[in-house]
Amino acid sequence: MDNKEHIKAIEDRIVEELRQIYDPEIPVNIYDLGLIYGIEVSANYEVKLTMTLTTPNCPEAEVIPAKVEQALRAIKGIKKSEVILTFEPPWDKDMMSEIAMLELGFL
Repeated sequence: MDNKEHIKAIEDRIVEELRQIYDPEIPVNIYDLGLIYGIEVSANYEVKLTMTLTTPNCPEAEVIPAKVEQALRAIKGIKKSEVILTFEPPWDKDMMSEIAMLELGFL
């Protein structure tokens, strides 16, 4: 497997792991909810993940990013990871995937 294929495999694995993490107030995983703004995997397998929360006052503001960091650390092949929490742009329901919108009755 060459470097590009390996990076793609790591990105796919990250998405799989993120789909196992849920906002406890919303029955949809954080990836399909649109809370993940970016996943960058460098050539030396360091990951920078940018995410948000549904609101800056989210009661899970410390828990969800910690779960994301824990999930990244558990993925074989990742040398280093960083989770960046941002509220710009602010999250809104239009950021959800079709799967999430369907599950929540918006479609």
